[in-house]
Amino acid sequence: MTESNPRITKAVIPAAGLGTRFLPATKATPKEMLPVVDKPAIQYVVEEAVSAGLDDVLMITGRNKRPLEDHFDRNYELESALQRKGDANRLARVQESSDLATMHYVRQGDPKGLGHAVLCAAPHVGQEPFAVLLGDDLIDPRDPLLQRMVEVQAQHGGSVVALLEVAPEQIHLYGCAAIDATEDSDVVRVTGMIEKPEQADAPSNYAIIGRYVLDPQIFDILRKTEPGRGGEIQLTDALQQLAADEKLGGPVHGVVFKGRRYDTGDRGDYLRAIVRLACEREDLGPDFRTWLRSYVAEEM
Repeated sequence: MTESNPRITKAVIPAAGLGTRFLPATKATPKEMLPVVDKPAIQYVVEEAVSAGLDDVLMITGRNKRPLEDHFDRNYELESALQRKGDANRLARVQESSDLATMHYVRQGDPKGLGHAVLCAAPHVGQEPFAVLLGDDLIDPRDPLLQRMVEVQAQHGGSVVALLEVAPEQIHLYGCAAIDATEDSDVVRVTGMIEKPEQADAPSNYAIIGRYVLDPQIFDILRKTEPGRGGEIQLTDALQQLAADEKLGGPVHGVVFKGRRYDTGDRGDYLRAIVRLACEREDLGPDFRTWLRSYVAEEM
């Protein structure tokens, strides 16, 4: 089975959303460019793809998203200024983003949902399996979720989704998967999916989070998928068809993730992600943790 599945090299990152939960900060700045400590959130996502061996990255953008392209391009004026100052450390950090991967961009145009955004990648992806990474979920590099998903896809074929066990009262915030156990403790067979169900209708409390490895047959299904919840073309609805009939594009498996995940799509979780990552930094952590303990003690 492994030999028949081509190696995955392409990653798709949908980044056309308006970021309305972060207004007014996102009025003129893409939400993906908001800093998490001192790097924009989108750079963490691209770094994750590259770490998993996916160095061909297609970003699905929209209006007012030009700063995303600029960030991953060279900035010769800034680089020259840093060279003249002899600031090799900052120069290396500036150049790092432009050397990460081979970057491509396509505009979604009319934002019709995640499924439509993924469909925009069809001409670039072709008939290869590929990964989709959503920018609101930052996965700690010490917990290589995407790499594990690529391994599962190579073993079983078809598509793979990332799953996270959540409290039952939170399942309405996510796509939800019906699952069967497999021989691997961290891998399940997905038998069905539903987008943001009410708690009473949820088949489990396993939420689908923002990492996917998809069979290219998903494009044919998305072309025929009618708008669903919220009037948008839902990727979950298309994956449900694959889960219900593996003849369409192979089985659907899930990798159950128990590692560190930072949700930057919510203002509160975004702030918590910054604090957690800053505390763990060697250059910032010691002083920041000392200040944080003092601040908390004073406020308590």
